[in-house]
Amino acid sequence: MTRVGAIDCGTNSIRLLIADIDPHSRMLTDVMRCMEIVRLGHGVDKTGVIAPDAMARTLAQAREYATLCTDLGVERVRFVATSASRDARNAHEFVHGVREAFAAFGVTPEVVTGHEEASLSFQGATGDLRASGVPGPYLMVDLGGGSTEFVRGTDEVEQAMSVNVGCVRMTERHLRSDPPTSQQIAAAVVDIEAAIDQAAEVVGFQGVSTLVGLAGSITTITAQALQLPEYQPEKIHLSMLPAAQIIGACTSLLTMTRAQRAALPFMHPGRVDVIGAGALVWSTIVQRLQRVAGVAEVVTSEHDILDGIALSIG
Repeated sequence: MTRVGAIDCGTNSIRLLIADIDPHSRMLTDVMRCMEIVRLGHGVDKTGVIAPDAMARTLAQAREYATLCTDLGVERVRFVATSASRDARNAHEFVHGVREAFAAFGVTPEVVTGHEEASLSFQGATGDLRASGVPGPYLMVDLGGGSTEFVRGTDEVEQAMSVNVGCVRMTERHLRSDPPTSQQIAAAVVDIEAAIDQAAEVVGFQGVSTLVGLAGSITTITAQALQLPEYQPEKIHLSMLPAAQIIGACTSLLTMTRAQRAALPFMHPGRVDVIGAGALVWSTIVQRLQRVAGVAEVVTSEHDILDGIALSIG
């Protein structure tokens, strides 16, 4: 067994997976999963820079993760940084801070391209899908804070596209009221539909057998669809729900006030003010796949880019 540490630092959250990898079967056994909302990308869409408080929060959490990796005997670490770190003019400060935090492991954060991000997500999620007999080709959608990745494939990636819509970006750009107004929602949908058009040109939606959603916005929407009494990843992972049920959950989250969303028993506090935008992005995508590919059900996966990062270094 090889013990590895995988870090995914996105626009909204920073996550750690410590796992043991069997060298023969390539199966992952979780040792620890952690997630903290740090909002590294807060304001980047408007200002072009990472805000000092967001930088400080994220680097403090990186230092905590480095300590966990040391204490739990991790042998190798890979730190992948996504949308905010690609977009910000002061990304070099972030890189320097992460290098200092993980100096014992010789780690430099990799500011991956959208295509690489999509490939890692695909590798992380498809193992369980294939093992469970879920038919391909899959269209996997990884809905983040600043960007959303569309990946098509069965055994490997066939096409992939990253577009600049996400729950943080759409909240900051459009959904400013509580709850958002119909005009704000309509303006956001124009952006989202344009991004889906871009993805459809590159990835192709026709002939997709299974639509699979990844990442915190989508797993939270699924918790709403299932009306869970608390966040229960074992019930969310590989759940297959009617598209209409997912769209209904999205609509309810979008139209709630922040206070109503905060009261939901499965809601992470850091998602309260951005989950409405995430729900709008996801429902728009699901409706497009209903029309174009006849998709009637939606699968949600708890395994994603973190698992792909871990497998890439094991």
